[in-house]
Amino acid sequence: MQRVKVMVDGRVQGVGYRYFVNQQAGQYKINGYVKNLPGGKVEIDAEGEPELLNRFLNVCSAGRGLARIDLFHRQDVVPYGYTRFRIMHSDDF
Repeated sequence: MQRVKVMVDGRVQGVGYRYFVNQQAGQYKINGYVKNLPGGKVEIDAEGEPELLNRFLNVCSAGRGLARIDLFHRQDVVPYGYTRFRIMHSDDF
């Protein structure tokens, strides 16, 4: 199991990017969360099998639709043991 935290910057809020990430997490069997941050960035906290996690991150770094990814900064962190993936909202901070 491998876990990463990713900061995504660009046009990633208000364009369905979190929902896209959530959909991809289901496809690649990734657990964790995605949430909007103040200032227009998005945070992804994801864990899964290394090969699937890398494929998930490659898709997320490309974006989709109206999203534009200017920065996709990945940091490896200690696994947490998430049991599902979810979209967090501002009141979940």
